Amino acid sequence: MKAYLFPGQGSQFPGMGKYLYKKSTLAKKLFRLADEILGFRMTSIMFNETKILSENTEYIQLAIYIYSVIKTKILNNFDPDMVAGHSLGEFSALASVDVFSFEKGLFMVNQRAKLMQKICKSTEGEMAVIFGLKDEIVDFHCKIDKGIVVPSNYNCPGQLVISGERKAVRRVCKTLENIGAKKIFILPLHGAFHSPIMEPAKKKFKKIIDKISFKDSKCPIYQNVNAQPVIKSLDIKNNLIKHFTYPVKWKQSIENMINNGALSFIDIGPGNILSGLMKKILIKR
Repeated sequence: MKAYLFPGQGSQFPGMGKYLYKKSTLAKKLFRLADEILGFRMTSIMFNETKILSENTEYIQLAIYIYSVIKTKILNNFDPDMVAGHSLGEFSALASVDVFSFEKGLFMVNQRAKLMQKICKSTEGEMAVIFGLKDEIVDFHCKIDKGIVVPSNYNCPGQLVISGERKAVRRVCKTLENIGAKKIFILPLHGAFHSPIMEPAKKKFKKIIDKISFKDSKCPIYQNVNAQPVIKSLDIKNNLIKHFTYPVKWKQSIENMINNGALSFIDIGPGNILSGLMKKILIKR
């Protein structure tokens, strides 16, 4: 069974999509359609603007979604038995299996990115990657801190991202460093994604997404909020709403996909972050 994986923020790179644009007539058509829908030259940013593409949440999310979905559209043998997307990648995965159209997905990602960017500017949020500690230990120290700090991305064994108020994140990082974390890396996102800080954005996004029609998925999608296979459109939509404040259960999703018969994993999006996480998950099985 084939499983296709779709990356999220952090997998972008300068010039992403330029090769696809030159290679495929369909890709060129979809890139131009994206520019038309958005009302600005997103393709120019993707192909040329290195700094903007590395610093601006709004443009990063759009670029990754556009690249990932277009790549599936131009593949001759794209016929997944199951799919999963890491955070933002969930939208790419859903568009790839026609739960909604490329255009509807682009609209939702654009709205999602703007809401998240606005929260980033108005709050002092932060995210940090913790290496070398068991999930339970990181979970415990987030729970006992008096501020807002939660586990936000269960990426692979020995790698967990925490998210929340900057002061709370820094306190927990200091504690984890003292008790043996191998490495701690503060992410340059200036936001607290997948944490309670995103609650205002979640409420606004619900109003947007409630007006958009979804179809049942052609194959199971393992969604971040519960790491379980989902097909029904209403369940998918509800999970996308929860997505704002729930952690990304990526490690658990991959393990469940393997347990349910996945033998081949294809990393469809830009970069190779998910391939790296996949290797670490397999080593620990």
